[in-house]
Amino acid sequence: MPRTTKSLTTRPRPSPSSSRGRADGRPSFRAPSRSSQREPTTLAVDVGGSHVKASVLDSRGRMLHERVRVDTPEEPTPQQLVRLIAGLVPQLPRFDRVSVGFPGVVRNGVVRTAPNLGTDRFRGFRLAAALERRLGRPVRVENDADVQGLAAVKGKGVELVVTLGTGFGSSIFVDGHLGPHLELAHHPFRYGKTYEEELGDAGRKKHGNRYWKHRVEDAIQSLRSLTNFDHLYIGGGNARLVDIELPHDVSIVSNTAGILGGARLWG
Repeated sequence: MPRTTKSLTTRPRPSPSSSRGRADGRPSFRAPSRSSQREPTTLAVDVGGSHVKASVLDSRGRMLHERVRVDTPEEPTPQQLVRLIAGLVPQLPRFDRVSVGFPGVVRNGVVRTAPNLGTDRFRGFRLAAALERRLGRPVRVENDADVQGLAAVKGKGVELVVTLGTGFGSSIFVDGHLGPHLELAHHPFRYGKTYEEELGDAGRKKHGNRYWKHRVEDAIQSLRSLTNFDHLYIGGGNARLVDIELPHDVSIVSNTAGILGGARLWG
């Protein structure tokens, strides 16, 4: 007697923007389609001391949705950070992979330092692995200034990127290739003070914008002597306050670079 086969019907999974979630309260995700596998989209996350921002980028690094953000708690735990990032997902389009810019030293997805979030809490935390479990997508995590630099540099000569925000970040590129991450923020700058102490947001608020902008001018000359850069890019949330006359080889970049570099993190 011939065997009969029952047809099976598979229900589609809900997209991240769906209001429905899993029974455990985590957001539900739809598996990537063939078209998205050919042209992968990237959830790009910029973790800062004041806010966590995110958007989804196409394969060319263009935003598919305006940035969404949430305030960063004063003393976040690693688990809180993972929940904050996951909480932004339902507001955004679907994605195939994740890039995270983190304010500290990160090696192979593992946090080594987090000066503005709490190194004691974050040291040794496997942030990439935790997000992969939560989001169900491959994740890459790098220093936030490194990610911002990926969006800013032109790929010619020695290019230095600094970020002025809650703290002070930096990255250096040679002919478009990212160099070793240097925590210049914590190196001596002026009269025993570090770059972060003089140029971070706490220093700006303490001394005022006029003093702070003079220190930015001093930092440009100091960094020129240190790295012999061909071009210096100044980014971060406080870059908008740098309204001084800049040398021809120094320019301001949009704070959105912290998001846009996420696509280039995947090559």
